[in-house]
Amino acid sequence: MTTTSTLDRPIKAPTFRHVGAGRKFRDNAATAIMWLCFAIALIPLCWVLILVVQKGYHAVIDSGWWSKSQKGVLPEQFTGGVYHAIYGTVSQAAVAAVIAVPLGIMAAIYLVEYGRGWLAKTTTFMVDILAGVPSIVAALFVFALWIATFRFDQSAFAVSLALVLLMLPVVVRSSEEMLKLVPDELREASYALGIPKWKTILRIVVPTALPGMISGMLLAIARVMGETAPVLVLVGYSKSINFDIFNGNMASLPLLIYQELANPNPAGRERVWGAALTLIAIIAVLYLGAALVNKLLTRNR
Repeated sequence: MTTTSTLDRPIKAPTFRHVGAGRKFRDNAATAIMWLCFAIALIPLCWVLILVVQKGYHAVIDSGWWSKSQKGVLPEQFTGGVYHAIYGTVSQAAVAAVIAVPLGIMAAIYLVEYGRGWLAKTTTFMVDILAGVPSIVAALFVFALWIATFRFDQSAFAVSLALVLLMLPVVVRSSEEMLKLVPDELREASYALGIPKWKTILRIVVPTALPGMISGMLLAIARVMGETAPVLVLVGYSKSINFDIFNGNMASLPLLIYQELANPNPAGRERVWGAALTLIAIIAVLYLGAALVNKLLTRNR
């Protein structure tokens, strides 16, 4: 005759407690409040978007809006286009990205993979400071250093330097968070195979986090494209296109809007709304591009 010990007996699965009506009510109330706050925040956004589309679509559907500049156009004439301003906006943001993206990625890799001691704390502190710096402060800093101290002329490149200060914390923080999401098991498996740490970072860690990092880069570019303070302080407005970012005045969409606000003619108001809609469209394309790139890279992994 065999006896059954307590260890041989099947363990009874724990039963879940019944969720009371009060807890369900609080959960439903919190969910309803969250959706209500979301709807309230969405109302002004949709209102602004609808208003800009209504006021600006007449301008953007014009045949010359995307291919001509304002060279030779009088204030009361609604003709020409914003090709020169689109080029200025895109080129200034592109130059800023060329500088800020590598620096931001390297800083993020250092903080996640090597960051120890006072240098890492100082880097984190400086990134936090840059994240809270207003755009006008960044523009005045570049003006004081680049123009007043080094005696360089006002130019689109000076605008790009100010945009670097605004882009850098966004790139660092987004890349840092994506690198932290890479499982430590991947790093440990690579180390177990005798692969050096620097090669592990380049071949395993960075490619794994790349989709999210690219999305963060594109969002950082979209964030700075609408900045007004740097273009007001660091470069002058030009009605014609200027391909040289180091010399001469250069238009941009925010600067064009600011200039045309002083134009009392109906043509000026048309250009203001059209430029605003154009800027929103460009930024929307970048946001959608970030989402698409993230989806494609995630699917192909």
